[in-house]
Amino acid sequence: MPPEPAARAGQPDTAGSAAGAAAKVRIPVLSDEVCARLVSRQDAFEAVEAVFAAAAAGAARNFPVVREAIGHGDALYGFKSGFDRSRLVLGVKSGGYWPGNSDRGLARHQSAVFLFDADTGQLKALVAGNHLTAIRTGAASAVSIAQLARRDARVLGIVGAGHQAPFQLRAAAEQRDFERVVAWSPHRRTLPELAQVAAEAGLPFEAVGAEELAAQADVIVTITSSFAPLLKADWIRPGTHLACMGTDTRGKQEVEPALLAAASVFTDEVAQSVSIGEAQHAIAAGTIAESAITPIGAVIDGTHPGRSSDAEITLFDGTGVGLQDLAVADLALRRSAGQGGIAFVDL
Repeated sequence: MPPEPAARAGQPDTAGSAAGAAAKVRIPVLSDEVCARLVSRQDAFEAVEAVFAAAAAGAARNFPVVREAIGHGDALYGFKSGFDRSRLVLGVKSGGYWPGNSDRGLARHQSAVFLFDADTGQLKALVAGNHLTAIRTGAASAVSIAQLARRDARVLGIVGAGHQAPFQLRAAAEQRDFERVVAWSPHRRTLPELAQVAAEAGLPFEAVGAEELAAQADVIVTITSSFAPLLKADWIRPGTHLACMGTDTRGKQEVEPALLAAASVFTDEVAQSVSIGEAQHAIAAGTIAESAITPIGAVIDGTHPGRSSDAEITLFDGTGVGLQDLAVADLALRRSAGQGGIAFVDL
């Protein structure tokens, strides 16, 4: 007799069991390398933009975030989860930030995404989260640039030069006809690596001071783990767009609260922005009201006009919502069907 066919991914395999009592489910496991092969920057941009719009329309929802210092190795650990009803994408990302990993030759951000079947609750896939987190974070800032930056923006500023900075530079460079990149980092030793990324994008690169960066840049992306403001409000020129994309947790801060008061503020998730995002300090100080923060999805779906003038300062507080992670992980899973090099486990 021919062999029994293997169970499809995420489906029970009842062969050899009594009425399925010992049924196993075959779960695909997607590595970072597989995800990098399956999901491009443009793919991530489109997936993130779509899920922002779905959230603004009420068709997708982020659940409350758990993010805590674990009391060991200065690490932060937590969970981000949500459900996109429009695409039946349900899941959770678990992971965090281990600053000591730099000395181990490892990425400081470590995570994995668990996708579940929305109809049955069964585990559907386990997806490595490191590469997808990096690419979806770059996509989120790129969406904000596409929607909010001036069309004539020519100088891109990058604050920070860690692991995530190259992803930000590459994604941002595709959204406007930038002519050069200026960068500043608290840790200057990594700036040469960022300069190489700019060169690969065909953009001249200059390392400058933080105030000089603000004086030159039309678009500024901050991507640090700072707990003290790196940019002052009076440094920022009219018409600048900022995307604050650094590590989000209680106490994080990359810009002065007064800058949020001077800007039109947008975010991926208002609840996260005011609790663990850049807006938390401005809210606590009474500098802005929660009602003044607009979900970026409202701009995408046309219910908010976005930038109102070339002189307006716009600021996107990218807090890294779970729906972003689920969107790119689900895309990787769908793309993996029929592909080689995919591992499976039976549960």
